Amino acid sequence: MVDVRTEIIIHCPREKVASYAADPDHAPEWYVNIKSVEWRTQKPLAVGSEIAFKAHFLGKELAYVYRVNAFEQGRSMIMATADGPFPMETTYTWESVDSQTTRMTLRNRGNPSGFSVLFSPIMAFMMRRANNKDLKKIKRLLEQSA
Repeated sequence: MVDVRTEIIIHCPREKVASYAADPDHAPEWYVNIKSVEWRTQKPLAVGSEIAFKAHFLGKELAYVYRVNAFEQGRSMIMATADGPFPMETTYTWESVDSQTTRMTLRNRGNPSGFSVLFSPIMAFMMRRANNKDLKKIKRLLEQSA
């Protein structure tokens, strides 16, 4: 089991942070490993939306499709792989610290199977490192545009 939780404080209102982070079209701008995004369903984002991502992780090109399983505008979003190298669930939460500050939490959970099980500890470490970079990048982007 891989379960990685990271968080950051962003000096922007919760609605702005959540709106930007929940839009898959922005993912290549702030996710270090995501190279492209393709909507498989119609916009806007809603429960049931499917988005195909192409990423580069641990020296490999990955292609996977995420399905939105839960979405509460401005508060949280849960996506899970509908198709990809191993089952993964990603949860985003946004909490107001005050009217101009947001705590953003990113959590990735999954159960690698087969050969991937051997690399679970390394994958968790690398995910945490990548997630921290991603959160620092979204913080920088949003605070610069504030």
